[in-house]
Amino acid sequence: MKKSVTVFAPATVANISCGFDIMGFALKGAGDVVTVSVSDGPAGDEIILKGRYAGSVPAGRSRNSAGASADAMLAALGRKEMNIQITLEKNLPVGSGMGSSAAGAAASVYALNSLLGSPFDTKELIPFAMEGERAACGTAHADNVAPSLLGGFVLIRSYDPLDIITVKIPEGIQCVVIHPHIEVKTSDARRVLRKDFPLSTVTRQSANTAALMTGLLTGDFDLMGRSMNDLLAEPRRTQLIPGFHSAKKAALEAGAIGCGISGSGPSVFALCTGNVSSEAVGSAMQKAFLAAGLSSDLIISPLMAPGASLINAEINDIQ
Repeated sequence: MKKSVTVFAPATVANISCGFDIMGFALKGAGDVVTVSVSDGPAGDEIILKGRYAGSVPAGRSRNSAGASADAMLAALGRKEMNIQITLEKNLPVGSGMGSSAAGAAASVYALNSLLGSPFDTKELIPFAMEGERAACGTAHADNVAPSLLGGFVLIRSYDPLDIITVKIPEGIQCVVIHPHIEVKTSDARRVLRKDFPLSTVTRQSANTAALMTGLLTGDFDLMGRSMNDLLAEPRRTQLIPGFHSAKKAALEAGAIGCGISGSGPSVFALCTGNVSSEAVGSAMQKAFLAAGLSSDLIISPLMAPGASLINAEINDIQ
């Protein structure tokens, strides 16, 4: 008899301006859905693809973040020969800067873990999901998969050893994400980055990162705004996003705390307090992108959104 688990995992915003590869948070309402099934039939070398963006990702398990992450977990459990079928409903656009590959990986490992009776806690799933990121974009980073699994706001203190911290942020902050209709591959966004920086630049970036975290923890919105200044990635990546500077200016003029590139782009995010209209900020940003010739999608989410969650399950004992 076939057994299956279906899981939703959310889109994410990573970097948060000055927190390159070390900060991220989940978005409410947008994400991918993965079903992991086990049966007596042969294991599938390909995953089943559904959804609006199914044609944008590879079906081969080893090349797809959902498949590679599940295979990493099975290898760790010594169950590489287990017959599973993975179905990915791809609702997030690829190369969007909203953690598309991370959402598929997070949903996959969460579903497989549930199917197997939860041999790992949720935080222990992160290294497996990171292997999905490695398959998708060549780098096993955690700033998208960690918040997609855990929800809320996440800080990665260290990658070796992996040290991930969930951060409780005061309520009342909303995030506006604008996704202009162009694709920026993560590999391309990393290729344009410099490999080294002057010590003075690194020092200023470190100060901004520490101040941003202080502002988030204390609710000091002015400090947050002053700190959301990326000196490393944003200056190079803006060349890949037409209309970015106009959109950022529009967001700040409409009252946003700060604005920056979401992940590797092209999506752009802005943080807003409760007394500022997130809809007005989003509308102003969309108009700026439209003036640059780009239509766009709008997402509005609380800063503290849920992570991966079970949609339904048909589970029997699996030996």
